Amino acid sequence: MPINPKHAADEPKQEKKEPVEEVFIPEEPKWSLDEIILPDEVKNQILDVATYADNSHRVFEMWGFKHTHKYSRRIGVNLYGAPGTGKTMAAHAIAKELGRQILVVNYADIESKYVGETPKNIRKAFEAAKKSNSILFFDEADAILSKRVTNMTQAVDVSVNQTRSVMLMLMNEFQDFILFATNFIENFDPAFMRRISIHVKFTLPDEACRKKLWRMYTPPELPNNIDFDELAKKFDGISGSDISNAILNAAFKAARLKVDKLDKALVFEAVENILASKRANAANI
Repeated sequence: MPINPKHAADEPKQEKKEPVEEVFIPEEPKWSLDEIILPDEVKNQILDVATYADNSHRVFEMWGFKHTHKYSRRIGVNLYGAPGTGKTMAAHAIAKELGRQILVVNYADIESKYVGETPKNIRKAFEAAKKSNSILFFDEADAILSKRVTNMTQAVDVSVNQTRSVMLMLMNEFQDFILFATNFIENFDPAFMRRISIHVKFTLPDEACRKKLWRMYTPPELPNNIDFDELAKKFDGISGSDISNAILNAAFKAARLKVDKLDKALVFEAVENILASKRANAANI
């Protein structure tokens, strides 16, 4: 049936919807320093960072560093090391210790397929952190702080360098905490390394830490015959994340088998599977 032009004119016009802008939203920290298990050396370094605000007045005002280090009230902290060693948890714990929210930025949050949009998104992240007085945290930071392209052949190469330049400028201007975490510190551009004042290396847990981690991730309600000393000694080269996954995987297998308790043999099997996958992954690198 043909549309009557008069009736068509009477139809309400559809409003053109504006695209929804990406918003960076701060959140409450998920972990505290008491809830993470780290080697003493690493934990002491984290405490040094976390008490920065408390000591800032003494260092800058009373001890005169406001004259010799005018632009050093910004503190860049890079948490680097093997995957699963607690870097992201530590970033949250630092924010919690400072009594502030944390604004987590992943590269996927700021990357844009349109050339020139990624730097704009980085600016928005800094602006959101400043407006909300939250701790800015770049996770998997090597994706943003990697070395700049010297032989530019494509538009994407120009865009990469633009992104790095904007990031450098914003870091220089931002006089507050900036936290970074990476598994690949070797990929960082030297210009960024110079602007990050503290680098904290996260290592795989030693035997004492592994024992604490096994105990922490094993619920007291779980019926089991696990010997935490035995587990800590038997399996080296595993992270806290591996331990968390192993005990959970073993518990699900025990539930599937409909057994009354979690036998340590199932935990051994779960760890061996994780170690086998790591060896396979390393062989392909």
